[in-house]
Amino acid sequence: MNSHCFLHSAVLRGVEAIPVCVEVSVGSGVVGISIVGMADTSVQEARERVRGAIKACGFAMPSAKIVVNLAPGNIKKNGSGFDLPIAIGILAASGQIDKEILRDKLFVGELSLDGSVRKVAGMLAFGICANKEGLDLVGSADEIVPIDNLNQYNIDGLWELTKSDPFRLSHYIKLGQNYIGDTSLDFKDVAGHEAAKRAAQIAVAGKHGLLMSGPPGSGKTMIASRISTIMPPLSEEEMLQAAAIHSVAEESIDAILRGRRPFRQPHHSATMAGLLGGGSPIRPGEVSLAHCGTLFLDELPEFKPSVLQGLRQPIESGKVCITRADGNVQFPANFMLIAAANPCPCGYFGDDSRECTCTIPQIRSYQARIGGPLLDRIDIQLDVRRIPSKSIFETNEGSDSASLREGVMQAQEFASWRKSREGIERCGANVSLSPQEVIASCCLRDEEKSFIEAVSEANSMSGRALISCLKVSRTIADLEQSESVKCEHLAEAFGFRVRSR
Repeated sequence: MNSHCFLHSAVLRGVEAIPVCVEVSVGSGVVGISIVGMADTSVQEARERVRGAIKACGFAMPSAKIVVNLAPGNIKKNGSGFDLPIAIGILAASGQIDKEILRDKLFVGELSLDGSVRKVAGMLAFGICANKEGLDLVGSADEIVPIDNLNQYNIDGLWELTKSDPFRLSHYIKLGQNYIGDTSLDFKDVAGHEAAKRAAQIAVAGKHGLLMSGPPGSGKTMIASRISTIMPPLSEEEMLQAAAIHSVAEESIDAILRGRRPFRQPHHSATMAGLLGGGSPIRPGEVSLAHCGTLFLDELPEFKPSVLQGLRQPIESGKVCITRADGNVQFPANFMLIAAANPCPCGYFGDDSRECTCTIPQIRSYQARIGGPLLDRIDIQLDVRRIPSKSIFETNEGSDSASLREGVMQAQEFASWRKSREGIERCGANVSLSPQEVIASCCLRDEEKSFIEAVSEANSMSGRALISCLKVSRTIADLEQSESVKCEHLAEAFGFRVRSR
């Protein structure tokens, strides 16, 4: 006579967990375990782990035919997270534990051969899925899921199932509690470069891309590493989004859950899959791990041109779409791009104190590696010069991170008030506005329009570059809490675009 039971689990698809029903049937037939429902090799290997774990914890492995169905059958199942629900399903179907303990719970976890439960990648995503389905989450205690109205239960091993109350309710720290910024870095450590600090503040206030070009030792990396110190803390929604991506990638989420924005700095040898995502199973890349934070690409021309051009779509859409034979997977990628580059192979083209040894063709070839289409999508482009030696002793005298961050916060609050008054529903960054919304938000007079036409025609600017300058000028006006964009705001914005190369 056959005995059945079913319980809830889930499978990762990108950074989202999709509900899966685990159905277990124990009955007559050839002794063994069969797993059906588009299960890949990692799921099929669960048969041996489950058999060893059940025996190690004092339970009996049924001498019967065991069929495990993972529904729906049209979704590919991967990962070791099905170990725990399959083992518990077999014990419940064979009558060794009470089926009532399975009610309204979502199980996920990997089993070791001694029956202990290990955490799997994406526990936060599984928690979000359980919360949406109105279920409690049961898994390892190694990662706590900070979601309101979600009961998360821990189980150390299958031996706990012999108790009347095998699951322990866990507790978590409230999102954003005990926020601590990176106190080891501060813009006051950067001597001089007040223009670069101003550009960084504008970039953060409007979430604009920033490219810094200059010779080695001019301070590009030092400036970029401190940009995260002037960014506002993550909101609760942003925390969950960013933490879910890091959880899937099996990276620490502690700093994110305390409000600190991600800062990613991949090496220039990064592949397309490493930067944008890919692999099997598909994993998020650096652009997704930088979601709601900063992606810093140092030595930009040293990246492969094909990899750099892959950034064009995420910069505009805020997401990455990866196409495979079994369907499309989307990863969020709403990041702020910060890049640094040398002007030529030797690094000293245009430097006042050291002569460049590169030929003109070498310089043009080196700068062309970035590509015009990508450059056109970077709003702020800045030349960073080396400061005089005596200026190194002038640290702690310029703008610090606290004052710059205060200006950013005030500009974003003013922009939110302005957009709500103008009836713009999406009160996000200026870069997310449509061209029509950008033009309307600037409140341009005839004087400003004439100035824009003159500069754009003189420099043969594309429509994208012109709208980009208007977005930057709108951010500059927000920093000064001006409702309209004026000629001085436009002049500063155009200054970041009109550069001699």
